[in-house]
Amino acid sequence: MTTTLVWDLRDDATRTALLTQTFAMLDDVTAREVRETCAAAAVPAGRCHDIAEVYATIDGLEVPEEVREDMRAVYGILAEAEAAAHGVPVDRTHFHEVGNGAAIANALLICLAVRATGAQAVEATPVQCGEGFVDCAHGRLPLPAPATRAIIDRGLPVCEHRREGELLTPTSAALILHFVDRWV
Repeated sequence: MTTTLVWDLRDDATRTALLTQTFAMLDDVTAREVRETCAAAAVPAGRCHDIAEVYATIDGLEVPEEVREDMRAVYGILAEAEAAAHGVPVDRTHFHEVGNGAAIANALLICLAVRATGAQAVEATPVQCGEGFVDCAHGRLPLPAPATRAIIDRGLPVCEHRREGELLTPTSAALILHFVDRWV
């Protein structure tokens, strides 16, 4: 029997939505083990400034190799998006919010949870990217933010109806792009 993880992202495509929907597929014991594995991985609390620092952090995590590969892929997508948004080569991208320890740990938790479901496929609805403005390290930006837009342009279908607020971040967009096999 094939297990499929289905994400309904029409109202919210944030990391919180991804976590909630993924953890809903896990029993309590497995969910606790995923949280414990993430905590034991000991993601440093500081901030990684560039993709080389992020990769070094990921490579040092005590997690299964397939999860490190997922993390490297997600952060590779983020680096490419940041490079496109700033018009610089990938190796010259500078991470702000997505490079802090809490953001890396949050992405790790999602990668661990997706793998813990045992799903052979991930399906998702079109994503809610929201509308309005977001205040970030680069000032006040229209939504979707430029890095998020760069990831959307790689093939994320978006909902026609937009809700107010940032409901798709660069990190959640990168996670979705990496994991989703089919749009429903």
